[in-house]
Amino acid sequence: MKFVTYQKGKEQKVGIFYNDFIFDLQNSAKKLKLILPSTMKEFLEGGKSYMRLAQKVFKEIKSDKIKPTIKRNRVKLHSPVPNPTSMRDGYAFRQHVETARRNRGVPMIPEFDQYPVFYFTNHNAVFGEGIIEVEDDHLQQLDFELECAIVIGKKGKNIPAEKADQYIAGYMIMNDWSARVLQMEEMKLNLGPAKGKDFATSLGPWLVTVDELEQYKISTPFGNKYDLRMVARHNGKQISDGNLKDMNWTFAELIERASYGVTLFPGDVIGSGTVGTGCYLELNGTWILKAKARGENFTSIWLNDGDEMELEITGLGVLKNKIRKSKNNYSILKKKKSL
Repeated sequence: MKFVTYQKGKEQKVGIFYNDFIFDLQNSAKKLKLILPSTMKEFLEGGKSYMRLAQKVFKEIKSDKIKPTIKRNRVKLHSPVPNPTSMRDGYAFRQHVETARRNRGVPMIPEFDQYPVFYFTNHNAVFGEGIIEVEDDHLQQLDFELECAIVIGKKGKNIPAEKADQYIAGYMIMNDWSARVLQMEEMKLNLGPAKGKDFATSLGPWLVTVDELEQYKISTPFGNKYDLRMVARHNGKQISDGNLKDMNWTFAELIERASYGVTLFPGDVIGSGTVGTGCYLELNGTWILKAKARGENFTSIWLNDGDEMELEITGLGVLKNKIRKSKNNYSILKKKKSL
């Protein structure tokens, strides 16, 4: 199944996406005399029992016993999980880490291969497809990050990797927007990222349940991987090409690490981290090194006001966003205290 959160009047409602139509989950369930909630938060909190009921609804949808009423292009789609209970983002692709460090002239950090890491980002600045409004400082080397994310569907603490896949409700595309000047400035103090990351994360366009990805599954002793091509396009031009199966740390291992000593809750989101070639920070560094080897100059590419980013992952759809500059001219980069 593919779940969406869409706007209906003043409400954000959960629906099932099928054949380019959205079926309101709660209303569709009522037709079968079943009770399901109207929001994604409540649905995820219902765990396996609600998921089983949703599967019954979906069976009737596929058999054409429940008629479509909502055309996908007639409604606004939000993040499938519009208000995550928390947002963690991993660092699971060795290619991205190693290349970015090489481009900066520093060796690969050996701790990467010893344990998975993540950072917390702003779960109250989550968006779906459409406009991403940014401030002036965000446009100082504004970057995308092509990632996949999971949503936790079952409460758990100290979850071992060998059982962790059972806690995943579904998968979706993630764009971890990054303001690189702000990020690099603050991380000199060995803290963060904070302001370079906390202004926006895009998720969507829908949440895909695990069973939908069975044909792509690669079983490993450390949890499941999936053979899903990951592509990014900037203003229609493809600039990135990777694969989710290249994660060096599985989502199961990320869950094990994240749940150590703390409880994960339904609705928690965990990102994979950037796939290899999945951001301009990495790409620009590589292109600069290649240009220098040819005796040429290269001007770095970043995102600008009006630009469009399109992220696509096999089986998970296409997540499209457009950058819009805020009318606010306030800048924190210019407000530095002098001693």
